[in-house]
Amino acid sequence: MGEQVSIAPTAFDAKALPPSERRKALLALLVVTSVWGATFIWMKQALNTLEPEIQSQGRFQIIALLVAARFIIAAIVMFLSFSKARAALRESEQWKGGLLLGSIMLVGFVTQMIGLDDISPSVSAFLTSLYVVFTALITILFSKSKPTKILLFGVLLTTFGAGFIQGPPHLTWGVGEILTVVCAVFFALHIIYTQKVTQQIDPIGVTLTSFVVIAAGSVLLLFAFGGGRTAEQWGLIFQDGVFLQVLCLGVGGSFFCLLLLNLYQRYLNPIQAAIIYALEPVWATIYGLSLGLDQWTGWILVGGGALFMGNIIVELFTAAHEEE
Repeated sequence: MGEQVSIAPTAFDAKALPPSERRKALLALLVVTSVWGATFIWMKQALNTLEPEIQSQGRFQIIALLVAARFIIAAIVMFLSFSKARAALRESEQWKGGLLLGSIMLVGFVTQMIGLDDISPSVSAFLTSLYVVFTALITILFSKSKPTKILLFGVLLTTFGAGFIQGPPHLTWGVGEILTVVCAVFFALHIIYTQKVTQQIDPIGVTLTSFVVIAAGSVLLLFAFGGGRTAEQWGLIFQDGVFLQVLCLGVGGSFFCLLLLNLYQRYLNPIQAAIIYALEPVWATIYGLSLGLDQWTGWILVGGGALFMGNIIVELFTAAHEEE
C-alpha cells in the first residue's frame, strides 16, 4: 500500500540533496514559471472572448467552467501518457495525496477567482505574491531549523518585485483583498505539501489524482452556483478564441507544469521553490509586452530587477554553501 501520507510538514534537509539533482530541479522549475507566465495570456484571451457570457452568467461561473475544462484535459492527457498514473487510480495512498494537494490548490484558485471580482489585477498580483512570505513563515513554524538570512532576504526581494512589477498596488482592505490573502496562504501550503507528499509517494500518480480532484471540485462548484447544467454552457469551451487557449492551459499550464513541479520541487527547499515561482509575473509581463497587452513602465524594471536579484542571491549563496 506504501508509506502513509502524514499531515504535518517536516524540516527540509538541503544537505542531503545531490547537487546534480538540485540543478536539474532549478532548471525544471524555471521552465515551469516561463509556461505559467503564458497562462495569464491564454486565460485573458479566453475571458475576453467570453465577455458577453460573463456579463450574462457571472464571472465565477465562467472561470469555474474554464478551470474544470483545463483540469479535465490535464487528467485525460496524464491518464493516457503514463501507466504509473493509471495504476495510481487503484491505490488509496495516491488518492490521499491527490486529495490533499488538489483540495489545497482548488481553494487557492477559488479564493483568487472570487477576489478578482472586487479588486484590480495589480492588487491581486501583489497579494498573491505574499505566498512567498507565507511559505517562509509556515516553514519556520513547522521546522526545527530556521531559514538562513540570505533566504529570507530573497523572500523580501521577490515579494517586493512580484508585487510592484505592474506598479504600486492601491490597497483598500475589503472582502476581495482578504480572499486573495487567503489564496496566497493556500498557494504557500501547496508548495510545502507538494515537497512532502512527492517525497513519500510516486509523483506521477499523485499528479493524476490531484488533477481529478481539482476537476471534480470545479465541476461541483460550477453546479453549486447554478452553472454547468446545459450542453450549451459546456459548448462555450469549443468556441474560437477559447478552445485553443483552454487546450494550452490544460496541456501546458496544468499537465506539463504540475508534472514537472511534482517531479522536481522535492529536491529544493520549499522557500527556494517559492522564490523561483515568483518569476512567473516577469514572464507574463514579457509576453504581455511582446503582444501589446501591456505598456512599458519603469516599474517593470524595478519589480523585475528585484525578482531576478532575489533569485540570483539565493542561488549563489546556496551553491557556495554546497561547496563548503
